[in-house]
Amino acid sequence: MDPDHIRQRLPERLERLADLAGNLWWSWQPTIRKAFRRLDYPLWQATAHNPVAMLVQIDPERLEAAAHDPDYLALYDEAVASFDAAMDDRLWFPRAHPDLAERPVAYFSAEFGIHTALPIYSGGLGVLAGDHCKEASDLGLPLVGTGFLYNEGYFRQRVPASGWQEAIYEHFQPDQSPIQLVRDPGNDDEPLTIEVPVGGRDVAIRVWHVQLGRTPLYLMDANVEGNAPWDRRLTARLYGGDQETRIQQEIILGVGGVRLLHALGIRPSVWHLNEGHSAFLGFERLHEELQAGRSLEEARERIRASTVFTTHTPVPAGHDVFPFDLVEKYFRRTWNELSVDPSGMLELGSADEHDGPMFNMTALALRLSGGRNAVSEVHGRVSRQMWQGVWPDRPVDDVPIGHVTNGIHTPTWVAREMDALYRRHLDPNWLDRYDDPDLWAGIDAVPGDELWDVHLRLKRKMLWRLRERTRRRWLKRDLSMDQILTAGSFLDPEALTIGFARRFATYKRADLLFRDVERIKRVLNDPHRPVQIIFAGKAHPADDAGKHLIQRITQYAQDPSFGGRIAFVEDYDMHLAHVLVQGVDVWLNTPRRPNEASGTSGQKAALNGVPNLSVLDGWWAEGYDGANGWVIGGDEDVPSHEEQDAHDAASLYDVLENEVIPAFYERDDEGVPHRWVELMKAIIRTSAARFSTRRMLKDYVERLYAPAARSFVETE
Repeated sequence: MDPDHIRQRLPERLERLADLAGNLWWSWQPTIRKAFRRLDYPLWQATAHNPVAMLVQIDPERLEAAAHDPDYLALYDEAVASFDAAMDDRLWFPRAHPDLAERPVAYFSAEFGIHTALPIYSGGLGVLAGDHCKEASDLGLPLVGTGFLYNEGYFRQRVPASGWQEAIYEHFQPDQSPIQLVRDPGNDDEPLTIEVPVGGRDVAIRVWHVQLGRTPLYLMDANVEGNAPWDRRLTARLYGGDQETRIQQEIILGVGGVRLLHALGIRPSVWHLNEGHSAFLGFERLHEELQAGRSLEEARERIRASTVFTTHTPVPAGHDVFPFDLVEKYFRRTWNELSVDPSGMLELGSADEHDGPMFNMTALALRLSGGRNAVSEVHGRVSRQMWQGVWPDRPVDDVPIGHVTNGIHTPTWVAREMDALYRRHLDPNWLDRYDDPDLWAGIDAVPGDELWDVHLRLKRKMLWRLRERTRRRWLKRDLSMDQILTAGSFLDPEALTIGFARRFATYKRADLLFRDVERIKRVLNDPHRPVQIIFAGKAHPADDAGKHLIQRITQYAQDPSFGGRIAFVEDYDMHLAHVLVQGVDVWLNTPRRPNEASGTSGQKAALNGVPNLSVLDGWWAEGYDGANGWVIGGDEDVPSHEEQDAHDAASLYDVLENEVIPAFYERDDEGVPHRWVELMKAIIRTSAARFSTRRMLKDYVERLYAPAARSFVETE
């Protein structure tokens, strides 16, 4: 984004639109989004709600007309005033911890899901990181995000008539996104460049800045003139390449991230590793301590005191593992310069794998952090068992890994229509106190017919958007009739609609519903109580088993015997996620327990009044209370995957046929399903406060950040 170029296109009366577009605060602020939407609604839709791209492309005559429209100017002035006031607000963190307000938390993540305008995320981990940063802004927590600018991002998904996923990579366009190059503090004419040692060479990294409300995010980019061609591609794609590429990326993230913050003059009091990808920052900080003359053990203790680590996956394949000789290859030069014994450094990441001892990034992060947490209560138990080998002298229950259950950033994920409902019936300023359970007790007083009417509007909007996606592609002549059917063009707005949208990994069991094909056909095709299912999600480009799952679902969707009641909507992203979690009737989650660490998509659906039908795993093991949704299976251990799948499928069919479908189709004379509406109210009342990032981030502050920051101050 070039602010000067955008300002030159704006009438003087609307020049602050450049400021509003340049700060991603607009992505969760309704008034600011409305100000852009009102300028040119078709262009707002065409640019995927990206105000920077919109201002670059908009007809100047529209801007001039808006500059002389009293109604628009009133909205514009309100948006500017709200922006200026919010940036000056006195917020929770400075009031609660005034002694910690000057030194930030450095938050490292390989991906950040903030908005589709910034395609540097693949799924739940990134969206959680984005929500974390947004909530830090809302609470006034001084936090600095550190990650990558991926020139080709994560792939766009295409699913042809064959059903076999295709990966399409598109080059990111910074000039049409809310992002700017960081200038060298000593020479404003030049971009800031840092050097990162990667094996026997130095790789130059330039830095980009994204502003999320009050929270800065710095993104590293190796596509720098002067780097070797293969080095320029190190930050091209998210989660791409072989082991050599991955270890080089993670060196840049960890080592480069530390050097970046130092170059900017930022001195964090807490270093937070969001998953193990950035664990090499511990090596860089060790090197700094050793250069200062401290012993290895003293250096380790100082680093632990100020480091927090969050593990996100109970699936072994989700943890990065490298051979010892590969790690030594890339750090040999630094260790030689410091006269460090390589065996002591390698031991920090040692963990037993299937093929014997290997260097495990999660083990490194665990050994170099003082605060460690999983992301749900169940995941905490699994993690303590999984990583007991790091503390072999302790029983499982004493392994020092706690949990902070994930939440969602409420302003980002609430539908506009639900926001208006909450303003009418709960509190006009409900967004100021959405982590207060007392606020949500008021949902019981909302008229049932009004809540149901809002939901029906959201459902119709969802189906319209799915049809529009299909229509636009059909106009380009790149869809077959089979693809038009698969995309959900013939879905029924009156039918019970189930949503299943997430990464297509085998343990998530997207095909569990089809274990008994004839039985699910009868459920879907019931002429009096029809059911339809919308699937969406990507398989990793290297995951052929996940691609086979997508292919199987699309084949079911094309099968006439299913009556057009199955859809697979391609290219799942944050925009499509908003549409689905706000518009379906039921949110389905079928992981093979206990492999779901948290599962925040169900929390997003719950905020919008969509009950969950889920295995008792992740957040749902804490969120389900017997009256706010349904459970698949139970919490008992099952001896084998085959037995667990058979048991859970039978339970899923029984719950659907005997509980979910009857409740949805039981209507009064006005067509309102009062039993269903009570479920909607229950899921909102029990989930909205408890599973918000506001509650989550306050937990991080009180349990992890504040103790680490104060410990760090004491050891300086």
